[in-house]
Amino acid sequence: MGHRAPPFAVLALLLTAGLLTACQQGPGGSAPGDGTGAPSARQPTGYGSLFLARGECSTRGRTSFTEVACPSERAAARVLARHNGPRESGPRCPDATDFVLRVDALNRGTSEEQSAPEGYACMRNLQPPHPGDPGMGGGPLTVAGDCVATERRGLVKETACDGSGARAPEYRVTRTVRDRAACPPSTALYVRVGGREPVGCARRL
Repeated sequence: MGHRAPPFAVLALLLTAGLLTACQQGPGGSAPGDGTGAPSARQPTGYGSLFLARGECSTRGRTSFTEVACPSERAAARVLARHNGPRESGPRCPDATDFVLRVDALNRGTSEEQSAPEGYACMRNLQPPHPGDPGMGGGPLTVAGDCVATERRGLVKETACDGSGARAPEYRVTRTVRDRAACPPSTALYVRVGGREPVGCARRL
């Protein structure tokens, strides 16, 4: 009997700070934005039934990611959360997420593999840097404490609050809320950040 190829591949959505639609204080709408890339890797044998389950670890390379034991010297990132289904309609990753991996089912010609769901893993680096931390200017999410700069009219992009990024920070997100009415009076810009509290209240720096 021949060796059956593993049923999953993982595609890395290295979601760095993407463009975010923003609106000055006053009426208007906004929408989220992300940037993506797609390196790939295969599931090794000898691990649990769910590839990159919560609490498991992976290597991290420029073009490939592999699940490894967390005590391994090769381990570079840990899974904070793991969800089935497309990320666009799934739960938001935890705020501490440094990057997101999309897991795609590979069609190997068996009913089991054809029904394997697409999913995504929310990853946290085991060691600094942590681009997803507030103010660092990276990561797949915009959270309270992050700074943004104007990219073009109606659009802002996350940037490092300490000024080390390509653009100097212009606004800082002070909190995230369910709707604009809950933002403090100091709010000068609304940024849609997604999740259960989709509005970011930003003050001018």
